[in-house]
Amino acid sequence: MKVLLVNPVFPDTYWSFRHALVLWNKRSAFPPLGLLTVAAMLPKSWRRRLVDLNVKPLTRADIAWADIVFVSAMIVQQASLQQVVRRCRALGKRVVVGGPFTSTGARQLAEADHVFIGEVENTFPEFLRDLDTGAPKRTYQSAEKPDLTATPIPEFHLADFPQYLAMPVQFSRGCPFRCEFCDIIEIYGRVPRTKTNEQMLAELDALYHAGWRGLVFIVDDNFIGNKRNVKSFLPHLADWSKRHGRPFSFLTEASLNLADDDELLSMMKDAGLRRVFIGIETPVEQSLKEAQKGQNTRRDMLAGVHKIQSYGMEVMAGFILGFDSDPPDIFDRQIDFIRAAAIPQAMVGLLQALPETQLARRLQREGRLLDDATGNNTDGSLNFVPRMDVGDLVAGYRYVLRTIYSPTEYYDRVLDSLGRLNQDVPEPPNDNIFRNLISLGRTIFKLGIQDRARGDFWRLLRLTLVRHPQRLPEAIVLAGLGHHFRTITEKLLQAAPQREVAPRIAA
Repeated sequence: MKVLLVNPVFPDTYWSFRHALVLWNKRSAFPPLGLLTVAAMLPKSWRRRLVDLNVKPLTRADIAWADIVFVSAMIVQQASLQQVVRRCRALGKRVVVGGPFTSTGARQLAEADHVFIGEVENTFPEFLRDLDTGAPKRTYQSAEKPDLTATPIPEFHLADFPQYLAMPVQFSRGCPFRCEFCDIIEIYGRVPRTKTNEQMLAELDALYHAGWRGLVFIVDDNFIGNKRNVKSFLPHLADWSKRHGRPFSFLTEASLNLADDDELLSMMKDAGLRRVFIGIETPVEQSLKEAQKGQNTRRDMLAGVHKIQSYGMEVMAGFILGFDSDPPDIFDRQIDFIRAAAIPQAMVGLLQALPETQLARRLQREGRLLDDATGNNTDGSLNFVPRMDVGDLVAGYRYVLRTIYSPTEYYDRVLDSLGRLNQDVPEPPNDNIFRNLISLGRTIFKLGIQDRARGDFWRLLRLTLVRHPQRLPEAIVLAGLGHHFRTITEKLLQAAPQREVAPRIAA
């Protein structure tokens, strides 16, 4: 059998990092870990080919080569997913679809031959047996969450390394918290399951021997969800890194209660964790309670962010506007928090009711749910009726983005962030020195010569050299990311404001 694994296109959003990747001669942030893992579950005699549409186009020859096509997608990839399915079916190919899109109720895929709902470790062997006997079912869904100790090492070699900024690995699935808007707990449950230490080190060995160097993204939705197991793993990760000359730096996601555990913070720093994404959501206590985000309530969130930064980890964070409890001054309060926290990469989005979440169910009961979610909470659209006037909400959202990603505002946060990071180990480069010099030249030409805000860019470099000279490479990387955020913001601000909710409700 010849198997084609296809990753659909991610739209150009804040999360794509596309306009920064161009400066660094990269095409995508990271390859599709789910498909690389599925590839490792196939019979060894089967041939595999990965086509990541974020890196290269899907050709007719690719489809003609295959006996069967596997496609995995997030909700935000749904438009591209449907195009891929239709193209492959038009050429008579059997198409199998899975991923978060099919796992949270958004299953409008009549053209697909087979659909996997939820995690596939328990159901994929059954599918292969059914395929072998000629009687595969339309839908596969396991009643039980799989044991991750049975998950194979992803076939990283299928990815074209030079095209990516980072390589993904996964330690755990699931999160112990109960945030109302979150679909992670619906897909993976609230009991975090983890791989063994040996599994994780074997995956890092595979990446190392395949030639990868640089950033590794531990893609767990809450890396510290199972604190006991992560504390068991981190010393092994630190030892592996030291023995191999620290070839990787690590990025992950975690909950803010990380700030309560100095031992865990110290272990993460020793293991090479350089960045952590935290779901802050809002500085408004009542909105946090409404969202059932208990891990952020009754605490000084600003002090928590600064605590994490003091262990050498840049804090990236998510923020949400549109909660029922948001006060009229929520927009300025979000800006003030982002400034004070010194978070350059502040991802601010409008609340979306994702399929099969507690939020979607509540809004459905209240008669306020409108459409399916797009999966892109940064395009200014809403799929429910908010308590705040929709025009005021969208205008306030645009005001927040215009403010936090203005060049002076953003570069000031970069400087403040760099000054808070207590880190004495240099970060390993992603590429060889020649490629890094080319990336540096592109960045300086784009931001230091062509850009209207070139004066702010040179001010950032000058002040970094004066105050934090050892962190100049990080400043340049963050400047490139700021260029991406500003480009997306300008596109959003040039688009017509989304004011469709009220007329649709009236109709």
